[in-house]
Amino acid sequence: MFKKAICLALAILMVMAMGTAASAEDKVVLKIYAQYADDDTKVPYDYAVEKLAEAFPNVELELIPQAQDDGATLLALAAAGNLPDIYQTGSGILSTFRESNQIMVLDDVAQSTGFLDKVYPSCETFLYADDGHIYAFPYAGQEYVLLYVNKALFAANGLEIPTTFDELKHCVEVFTAADIVPLALFGQEGWITASMYDIIATRFNAGGIKALDTGAASITDEAYVSAATVLSELTQAGLFQNGVTTTNYDQASELFKTGKAAMFLNGQWYIEDATKALGDDATWIYYPAYDAASYEAGKAVFAGGGSVSGYAVNPASPNATLAAEVAAFISEKYCEAKITLRNNPLVALDVGLTNDTLPAMMKELVAAIPAMTSTTAFTWGLTNATFTDSIGTWTQALVSGQYTVDEFVSELGEVMAGM
Repeated sequence: MFKKAICLALAILMVMAMGTAASAEDKVVLKIYAQYADDDTKVPYDYAVEKLAEAFPNVELELIPQAQDDGATLLALAAAGNLPDIYQTGSGILSTFRESNQIMVLDDVAQSTGFLDKVYPSCETFLYADDGHIYAFPYAGQEYVLLYVNKALFAANGLEIPTTFDELKHCVEVFTAADIVPLALFGQEGWITASMYDIIATRFNAGGIKALDTGAASITDEAYVSAATVLSELTQAGLFQNGVTTTNYDQASELFKTGKAAMFLNGQWYIEDATKALGDDATWIYYPAYDAASYEAGKAVFAGGGSVSGYAVNPASPNATLAAEVAAFISEKYCEAKITLRNNPLVALDVGLTNDTLPAMMKELVAAIPAMTSTTAFTWGLTNATFTDSIGTWTQALVSGQYTVDEFVSELGEVMAGM
Protein backbone atom coordinates (compact mmCIF):
# COMPACT_ATOMS: atom_id res chain seq x y z
CA MET A 1 0.00 0.00 0.00
CA PHE A 2 2.81 2.34 0.96
CA LYS A 3 4.62 1.59 -2.33
CA LYS A 4 1.46 2.28 -4.28
CA ALA A 5 1.07 5.66 -2.57
CA ILE A 6 4.65 6.56 -3.40
CA CYS A 7 4.17 5.54 -7.03
CA LEU A 8 0.97 7.58 -7.26
CA ALA A 9 2.70 10.62 -5.76
CA LEU A 10 5.59 10.25 -8.18
CA ALA A 11 3.18 9.95 -11.09
CA ILE A 12 1.38 13.13 -10.01
CA LEU A 13 4.69 14.96 -9.70
CA MET A 14 5.71 13.80 -13.16
CA VAL A 15 2.45 15.00 -14.64
CA MET A 16 2.85 18.35 -12.89
CA ALA A 17 6.42 18.62 -14.13
CA MET A 18 5.34 17.78 -17.67
CA GLY A 19 2.62 20.43 -17.44
CA THR A 20 5.14 23.01 -16.25
CA ALA A 21 7.52 22.10 -19.05
CA ALA A 22 4.71 22.37 -21.59
CA SER A 23 3.79 25.81 -20.29
CA ALA A 24 7.40 26.92 -20.53
CA GLU A 25 7.63 25.56 -24.05
CA ASP A 26 4.45 27.41 -25.05
CA LYS A 27 6.02 30.70 -24.02
CA VAL A 28 7.54 32.44 -27.04
CA VAL A 29 10.15 35.16 -26.62
CA LEU A 30 10.43 37.56 -29.54
CA LYS A 31 13.29 39.99 -29.80
CA ILE A 32 12.21 43.45 -30.91
CA TYR A 33 14.36 46.40 -32.01
CA ALA A 34 12.33 49.50 -31.23
CA GLN A 35 12.67 53.15 -30.34
CA TYR A 36 12.65 53.59 -26.57
CA ALA A 37 14.30 56.87 -25.67
CA ASP A 38 11.72 59.46 -24.58
CA ASP A 39 8.04 59.71 -23.71
CA ASP A 40 7.02 59.76 -27.36
CA THR A 41 8.64 56.35 -27.87
CA LYS A 42 8.39 54.83 -24.39
CA VAL A 43 4.70 55.55 -23.79
CA PRO A 44 3.40 53.85 -26.98
CA TYR A 45 5.76 50.91 -26.54
CA ASP A 46 4.80 50.32 -22.90
CA TYR A 47 1.12 50.63 -23.80
CA ALA A 48 1.52 48.11 -26.64
CA VAL A 49 3.33 45.64 -24.37
CA GLU A 50 0.56 45.92 -21.78
CA LYS A 51 -2.11 45.20 -24.40
CA LEU A 52 -0.01 42.42 -25.94
CA ALA A 53 0.00 40.55 -22.64
CA GLU A 54 -3.79 40.42 -22.82
CA ALA A 55 -4.10 39.42 -26.48
CA PHE A 56 -1.00 37.19 -26.73
CA PRO A 57 -0.40 35.83 -23.20
CA ASN A 58 2.12 33.30 -24.53
CA VAL A 59 4.32 35.98 -26.11
CA GLU A 60 7.06 37.90 -24.34
CA LEU A 61 8.97 40.73 -25.98
CA GLU A 62 12.68 41.17 -25.37
CA LEU A 63 13.39 44.81 -26.11
CA ILE A 64 16.56 45.96 -27.83
CA PRO A 65 16.37 49.78 -27.65
CA GLN A 66 17.00 51.36 -31.02
CA ALA A 67 20.29 53.24 -31.18
CA GLN A 68 20.06 56.85 -32.32
CA ASP A 69 22.55 56.30 -35.11
CA ASP A 70 20.54 56.66 -38.32
CA GLY A 71 20.20 52.89 -38.77
CA ALA A 72 23.87 51.94 -38.44
CA THR A 73 23.26 49.40 -35.65
CA LEU A 74 20.40 47.72 -37.49
CA LEU A 75 22.54 47.39 -40.60
CA ALA A 76 25.34 45.90 -38.50
CA LEU A 77 22.95 43.36 -36.96
CA ALA A 78 21.80 42.39 -40.43
CA ALA A 79 25.38 42.03 -41.69
CA ALA A 80 26.17 39.73 -38.78
CA GLY A 81 23.01 37.67 -39.33
CA ASN A 82 21.64 38.75 -35.96
CA LEU A 83 18.49 40.60 -36.91
CA PRO A 84 15.84 40.45 -34.16
CA ASP A 85 12.42 38.93 -34.86
CA ILE A 86 10.76 42.34 -35.20
CA TYR A 87 12.41 45.65 -36.00
CA GLN A 88 11.50 49.23 -36.87
CA THR A 89 12.61 50.39 -40.29
CA GLY A 90 12.17 53.06 -42.94
CA SER A 91 12.18 53.09 -46.73
CA GLY A 92 15.95 53.22 -47.21
CA ILE A 93 16.84 50.24 -45.02
CA LEU A 94 13.74 48.43 -46.22
CA SER A 95 15.06 48.56 -49.78
CA THR A 96 18.47 47.29 -48.66
CA PHE A 97 16.97 44.36 -46.75
CA ARG A 98 14.76 43.43 -49.69
CA GLU A 99 17.88 42.85 -51.74
CA SER A 100 19.41 40.66 -49.04
CA ASN A 101 16.12 38.82 -48.31
CA GLN A 102 16.17 39.95 -44.69
CA ILE A 103 12.67 41.40 -44.56
CA MET A 104 9.42 39.45 -44.68
CA VAL A 105 6.61 40.07 -47.18
CA LEU A 106 3.59 40.86 -45.00
CA ASP A 107 0.76 40.94 -47.55
CA ASP A 108 -1.09 37.88 -46.22
CA VAL A 109 -0.72 38.82 -42.56
CA ALA A 110 -1.92 42.37 -43.25
CA GLN A 111 -5.05 40.82 -44.75
CA SER A 112 -5.65 38.08 -42.17
CA THR A 113 -5.21 40.35 -39.13
CA GLY A 114 -7.55 43.01 -40.50
CA PHE A 115 -4.73 45.55 -40.53
CA LEU A 116 -5.49 46.48 -44.15
CA ASP A 117 -9.06 47.43 -43.33
CA LYS A 118 -7.93 50.01 -40.76
CA VAL A 119 -5.41 51.96 -42.85
CA TYR A 120 -6.62 55.46 -43.66
CA PRO A 121 -6.96 55.99 -47.44
CA SER A 122 -4.59 58.96 -47.15
CA CYS A 123 -1.96 56.66 -45.64
CA GLU A 124 -2.20 53.73 -48.04
CA THR A 125 0.93 54.93 -49.83
CA PHE A 126 2.84 54.38 -46.56
CA LEU A 127 1.89 50.71 -46.68
CA TYR A 128 3.14 49.53 -50.06
CA ALA A 129 6.74 49.52 -51.30
CA ASP A 130 7.48 50.34 -54.93
CA ASP A 131 7.08 46.67 -55.89
CA GLY A 132 3.51 46.61 -54.58
CA HIS A 133 4.22 44.50 -51.49
CA ILE A 134 3.94 45.24 -47.78
CA TYR A 135 7.14 44.95 -45.76
CA ALA A 136 6.34 46.98 -42.65
CA PHE A 137 3.27 47.84 -40.61
CA PRO A 138 3.06 51.66 -40.38
CA TYR A 139 1.64 53.50 -37.41
CA ALA A 140 2.63 57.08 -38.22
CA GLY A 141 0.61 59.19 -40.61
CA GLN A 142 1.86 62.34 -42.26
CA GLU A 143 4.58 63.83 -40.06
CA TYR A 144 6.15 67.27 -40.19
CA VAL A 145 9.39 69.02 -39.30
CA LEU A 146 8.46 71.81 -36.91
CA LEU A 147 10.51 74.79 -35.79
CA TYR A 148 9.63 75.27 -32.13
CA VAL A 149 10.15 78.59 -30.35
CA ASN A 150 9.98 79.84 -26.79
CA LYS A 151 7.83 82.96 -27.15
CA ALA A 152 8.77 84.20 -23.69
CA LEU A 153 12.48 84.34 -24.57
CA PHE A 154 11.76 86.27 -27.76
CA ALA A 155 9.59 88.76 -25.87
CA ALA A 156 12.07 89.14 -23.01
CA ASN A 157 14.80 90.03 -25.51
CA GLY A 158 12.66 92.45 -27.50
CA LEU A 159 12.49 90.21 -30.55
CA GLU A 160 9.73 89.44 -33.02
CA ILE A 161 9.28 85.95 -34.43
CA PRO A 162 11.56 85.86 -37.51
CA THR A 163 10.00 85.55 -40.96
CA THR A 164 13.13 86.10 -43.07
CA PHE A 165 16.71 84.85 -42.92
CA ASP A 166 17.94 88.37 -42.13
CA GLU A 167 15.52 88.61 -39.21
CA LEU A 168 16.69 85.20 -38.03
CA LYS A 169 20.32 86.35 -38.15
CA HIS A 170 19.39 89.36 -36.03
CA CYS A 171 17.76 87.04 -33.48
CA VAL A 172 20.93 84.94 -33.44
CA GLU A 173 23.01 88.04 -32.64
CA VAL A 174 20.72 89.12 -29.79
CA PHE A 175 20.38 85.69 -28.22
CA THR A 176 24.10 84.99 -28.48
CA ALA A 177 24.86 88.28 -26.72
CA ALA A 178 22.44 87.28 -23.97
CA ASP A 179 24.14 83.88 -23.57
CA ILE A 180 21.07 82.07 -24.91
CA VAL A 181 21.43 79.32 -27.50
CA PRO A 182 19.48 80.52 -30.54
CA LEU A 183 18.57 77.01 -31.77
CA ALA A 184 19.36 73.77 -29.97
CA LEU A 185 20.04 71.00 -32.48
CA PHE A 186 20.87 67.36 -31.71
CA GLY A 187 23.35 67.24 -34.55
CA GLN A 188 24.76 63.90 -33.44
CA GLU A 189 21.98 62.47 -35.59
CA GLY A 190 22.20 63.02 -39.33
CA TRP A 191 18.46 62.98 -39.93
CA ILE A 192 17.92 66.20 -37.97
CA THR A 193 20.77 68.07 -39.69
CA ALA A 194 19.29 66.92 -43.01
CA SER A 195 15.93 68.26 -41.82
CA MET A 196 17.57 71.59 -40.95
CA TYR A 197 18.91 71.83 -44.47
CA ASP A 198 15.56 70.68 -45.85
CA ILE A 199 13.50 73.44 -44.25
CA ILE A 200 15.81 76.02 -45.83
CA ALA A 201 15.96 74.22 -49.18
CA THR A 202 12.16 74.16 -49.42
CA ARG A 203 12.20 77.97 -49.38
CA PHE A 204 14.00 77.80 -52.73
CA ASN A 205 12.63 74.54 -54.15
CA ALA A 206 9.50 72.95 -52.67
CA GLY A 207 10.89 69.50 -53.45
CA GLY A 208 13.62 69.85 -50.83
CA ILE A 209 15.74 66.78 -50.15
CA LYS A 210 13.07 64.50 -51.59
CA ALA A 211 13.69 65.96 -55.05
CA LEU A 212 17.40 65.25 -54.63
CA ASP A 213 16.67 61.67 -53.57
CA THR A 214 14.52 60.96 -56.62
CA GLY A 215 16.87 62.70 -59.06
CA ALA A 216 14.33 65.41 -59.87
CA ALA A 217 16.87 68.01 -58.75
CA SER A 218 20.65 68.28 -58.37
CA ILE A 219 22.69 69.54 -55.45
CA THR A 220 24.41 71.90 -57.90
CA ASP A 221 21.11 73.61 -58.74
CA GLU A 222 21.03 77.23 -57.63
CA ALA A 223 18.25 76.52 -55.11
CA TYR A 224 20.29 73.93 -53.25
CA VAL A 225 23.52 75.89 -53.33
CA SER A 226 21.59 78.89 -51.97
CA ALA A 227 20.16 76.75 -49.18
CA ALA A 228 23.63 75.50 -48.26
CA THR A 229 24.92 79.07 -48.28
CA VAL A 230 22.16 80.25 -45.95
CA LEU A 231 22.74 77.36 -43.55
CA SER A 232 26.48 77.96 -43.57
CA GLU A 233 26.04 81.67 -42.86
CA LEU A 234 23.62 80.98 -40.02
CA THR A 235 26.03 78.41 -38.58
CA GLN A 236 28.92 80.87 -38.70
CA ALA A 237 26.71 83.50 -37.05
CA GLY A 238 26.19 81.15 -34.08
CA LEU A 239 22.74 79.66 -34.69
CA PHE A 240 23.59 76.41 -32.91
CA GLN A 241 25.16 75.53 -29.59
CA ASN A 242 28.86 74.71 -29.34
CA GLY A 243 29.59 71.09 -30.19
CA VAL A 244 26.38 70.77 -32.17
CA THR A 245 27.40 67.55 -33.93
CA THR A 246 28.28 65.81 -30.65
CA THR A 247 25.03 66.90 -28.97
CA ASN A 248 22.46 64.14 -28.51
CA TYR A 249 18.69 64.44 -28.42
CA ASP A 250 18.33 64.55 -24.63
CA GLN A 251 20.92 67.31 -24.30
CA ALA A 252 19.43 69.50 -27.01
CA SER A 253 15.86 68.99 -25.79
CA GLU A 254 16.88 69.88 -22.25
CA LEU A 255 18.36 73.19 -23.46
CA PHE A 256 15.03 74.12 -24.98
CA LYS A 257 12.78 72.84 -22.21
CA THR A 258 14.77 74.67 -19.52
CA GLY A 259 14.78 78.00 -21.33
CA LYS A 260 18.45 77.92 -22.26
CA ALA A 261 17.65 77.76 -25.97
CA ALA A 262 15.15 79.90 -27.83
CA MET A 263 14.36 77.45 -30.64
CA PHE A 264 14.37 73.72 -31.28
CA LEU A 265 13.90 71.56 -34.39
CA ASN A 266 12.03 68.26 -34.27
CA GLY A 267 8.99 66.47 -35.61
CA GLN A 268 5.40 67.22 -34.58
CA TRP A 269 5.66 64.35 -32.08
CA TYR A 270 7.55 66.77 -29.79
CA ILE A 271 4.46 68.95 -29.30
CA GLU A 272 3.40 67.11 -26.16
CA ASP A 273 6.83 67.38 -24.51
CA ALA A 274 7.23 71.05 -25.43
CA THR A 275 3.78 71.84 -24.04
CA LYS A 276 4.46 70.01 -20.78
CA ALA A 277 7.74 71.85 -20.30
CA LEU A 278 6.87 75.37 -21.42
CA GLY A 279 3.09 75.59 -21.56
CA ASP A 280 1.78 78.46 -23.65
CA ASP A 281 5.29 79.86 -24.06
CA ALA A 282 6.01 77.12 -26.61
CA THR A 283 4.72 77.24 -30.15
CA TRP A 284 5.78 76.27 -33.65
CA ILE A 285 6.34 78.77 -36.43
CA TYR A 286 6.44 78.75 -40.21
CA TYR A 287 9.96 78.50 -41.59
CA PRO A 288 11.72 81.82 -42.29
CA ALA A 289 12.43 82.55 -45.96
CA TYR A 290 14.58 84.91 -48.04
CA ASP A 291 11.90 87.65 -48.23
CA ALA A 292 8.35 88.46 -47.11
CA ALA A 293 6.71 87.19 -50.29
CA SER A 294 8.48 83.82 -50.22
CA TYR A 295 7.65 83.51 -46.52
CA GLU A 296 3.93 83.83 -47.22
CA ALA A 297 4.08 81.50 -50.20
CA GLY A 298 6.16 78.98 -48.28
CA LYS A 299 3.56 78.53 -45.53
CA ALA A 300 1.97 75.86 -47.72
CA VAL A 301 5.22 73.93 -48.15
CA PHE A 302 6.45 71.72 -45.29
CA ALA A 303 9.48 69.60 -44.71
CA GLY A 304 8.84 66.07 -43.52
CA GLY A 305 6.06 63.82 -44.74
CA GLY A 306 4.88 60.25 -44.60
CA SER A 307 6.77 57.21 -45.83
CA VAL A 308 6.83 53.44 -46.07
CA SER A 309 8.01 52.62 -42.57
CA GLY A 310 7.02 50.85 -39.39
CA TYR A 311 7.49 47.42 -37.84
CA ALA A 312 9.08 44.80 -40.09
CA VAL A 313 9.81 41.12 -39.51
CA ASN A 314 12.90 38.99 -39.95
CA PRO A 315 11.92 36.13 -42.32
CA ALA A 316 14.61 33.93 -40.73
CA SER A 317 12.90 34.13 -37.35
CA PRO A 318 11.82 30.68 -36.11
CA ASN A 319 8.49 32.31 -35.24
CA ALA A 320 8.15 34.56 -38.28
CA THR A 321 4.38 34.21 -38.75
CA LEU A 322 3.67 34.88 -35.09
CA ALA A 323 6.14 37.78 -35.12
CA ALA A 324 4.28 39.29 -38.07
CA GLU A 325 0.96 39.07 -36.24
CA VAL A 326 2.55 40.67 -33.18
CA ALA A 327 4.10 43.43 -35.33
CA ALA A 328 0.69 44.29 -36.78
CA PHE A 329 -0.83 44.30 -33.30
CA ILE A 330 1.88 46.54 -31.86
CA SER A 331 1.54 49.05 -34.69
CA GLU A 332 -2.19 49.31 -34.07
CA LYS A 333 -1.65 49.84 -30.34
CA TYR A 334 0.93 52.51 -31.09
CA CYS A 335 -1.80 54.40 -32.93
CA GLU A 336 -4.11 54.10 -29.94
CA ALA A 337 -1.44 55.35 -27.55
CA LYS A 338 -0.41 58.25 -29.77
CA ILE A 339 -4.00 59.49 -29.96
CA THR A 340 -5.00 59.04 -26.32
CA LEU A 341 -1.73 59.31 -24.40
CA ARG A 342 0.43 61.52 -26.62
CA ASN A 343 -2.22 63.88 -28.05
CA ASN A 344 -1.10 63.05 -31.58
CA PRO A 345 -3.95 62.24 -34.00
CA LEU A 346 -1.62 62.00 -37.03
CA VAL A 347 -1.58 58.21 -37.26
CA ALA A 348 -1.89 55.69 -40.10
CA LEU A 349 -4.78 53.62 -38.77
CA ASP A 350 -8.40 54.29 -37.93
CA VAL A 351 -8.59 52.69 -34.50
CA GLY A 352 -11.92 54.24 -33.62
CA LEU A 353 -10.51 56.71 -31.10
CA THR A 354 -10.50 60.50 -30.93
CA ASN A 355 -9.04 63.10 -28.59
CA ASP A 356 -10.88 66.34 -27.88
CA THR A 357 -8.18 67.76 -25.58
CA LEU A 358 -5.34 68.34 -28.03
CA PRO A 359 -2.66 70.94 -27.13
CA ALA A 360 -2.95 74.30 -28.86
CA MET A 361 0.08 73.61 -31.04
CA MET A 362 -1.45 70.38 -32.35
CA LYS A 363 -4.76 72.08 -33.05
CA GLU A 364 -2.91 74.76 -35.02
CA LEU A 365 -1.05 72.12 -37.01
CA VAL A 366 -4.22 70.15 -37.77
CA ALA A 367 -5.84 73.40 -38.93
CA ALA A 368 -2.85 74.17 -41.17
CA ILE A 369 -2.74 70.77 -42.89
CA PRO A 370 -5.60 71.31 -45.38
CA ALA A 371 -3.78 74.33 -46.85
CA MET A 372 -0.50 72.48 -47.35
CA THR A 373 0.46 72.00 -50.98
CA SER A 374 3.47 69.71 -50.55
CA THR A 375 5.76 67.91 -48.14
CA THR A 376 9.21 66.45 -48.56
CA ALA A 377 10.50 63.47 -46.57
CA PHE A 378 12.37 62.56 -43.44
CA THR A 379 15.58 60.67 -44.17
CA TRP A 380 13.95 57.37 -43.23
CA GLY A 381 11.45 58.04 -46.01
CA LEU A 382 14.10 58.51 -48.69
CA THR A 383 14.52 55.68 -51.16
CA ASN A 384 18.22 55.78 -52.07
CA ALA A 385 20.31 54.39 -49.21
CA THR A 386 23.53 55.94 -50.50
CA PHE A 387 22.01 59.40 -50.74
CA THR A 388 20.30 59.02 -47.37
CA ASP A 389 23.60 58.30 -45.65
CA SER A 390 25.39 61.08 -47.51
CA ILE A 391 22.83 63.84 -46.91
CA GLY A 392 23.01 63.10 -43.20
CA THR A 393 26.80 63.03 -43.12
CA TRP A 394 27.35 66.16 -45.18
CA THR A 395 24.69 68.27 -43.50
CA GLN A 396 26.37 67.35 -40.21
CA ALA A 397 29.62 68.55 -41.75
CA LEU A 398 28.01 71.80 -42.85
CA VAL A 399 26.46 72.64 -39.45
CA SER A 400 29.75 71.82 -37.73
CA GLY A 401 31.12 74.97 -39.34
CA GLN A 402 34.26 73.14 -40.39
CA TYR A 403 33.33 72.59 -44.03
CA THR A 404 32.57 75.08 -46.78
CA VAL A 405 29.57 75.26 -49.07
CA ASP A 406 31.80 74.30 -52.00
CA GLU A 407 32.94 71.15 -50.19
CA PHE A 408 29.36 70.29 -49.28
CA VAL A 409 28.13 70.67 -52.85
CA SER A 410 31.15 68.90 -54.35
CA GLU A 411 30.96 65.87 -52.08
CA LEU A 412 27.24 65.40 -52.49
CA GLY A 413 27.57 66.04 -56.21
CA GLU A 414 29.94 63.09 -56.50
CA VAL A 415 27.53 60.88 -54.56
CA MET A 416 24.58 61.88 -56.72
CA ALA A 417 26.56 61.37 -59.91
CA GLY A 418 26.95 57.74 -58.98
CA MET A 419 23.30 57.19 -58.04
